[in-house]
Amino acid sequence: MGFASGRVRASLPVSAAPPTPRVRARARAMETWDSTTLATVKKIPLLTHKAGPRDGDAWVARLKEEYQALIGYVTSNKANDNDWFTIVSDKTGTKWSGKCWYVHELIRYEFDLQFEIPITYPATPFEIELPELDGKTAKMYRGGKVCLTIHFKPLWAKNAPHFGVAHALCLGLAPWLAAEVPSLVERGVIDAFAK
Repeated sequence: MGFASGRVRASLPVSAAPPTPRVRARARAMETWDSTTLATVKKIPLLTHKAGPRDGDAWVARLKEEYQALIGYVTSNKANDNDWFTIVSDKTGTKWSGKCWYVHELIRYEFDLQFEIPITYPATPFEIELPELDGKTAKMYRGGKVCLTIHFKPLWAKNAPHFGVAHALCLGLAPWLAAEVPSLVERGVIDAFAK
């Protein structure tokens, strides 16, 4: 604080710079999320390395961040009794596979999950595939690729390269499952996936 013309003038510390447009846009987007989603997303660390599969050592650093974010997300889910997927990657970190499930009316519906990281990642998100559901819903492209174009891809574009695999699962696949599985159950097209 300093004195000027007999008045007290507060000065901001150098580290308290005003938020960037990207930070303000992210804050506005988060205002529309329910409290549970907001709390979950805040627990997933933002990624700092802007690297794709062709970037050598930078990609290895990015993968380390991806794994740390996923471990944090899975740990948080398990602590809240909200475990809903398992996932592993190949040695290069470009091909991922696993299982995801959704519980509807106390019945667990389980599906294969897979995706490949594109060479333009993280500027471009990957396409999440549930191959067993191919052709069972209109909100899916050929090959069982989940339609995230309208809701998730704009969010990804605003937050790239800070979003990663954990963010895509949390903000892309989880809401899709919550919207689509009850409808698929009601139509009787996924009875074979009940566990």
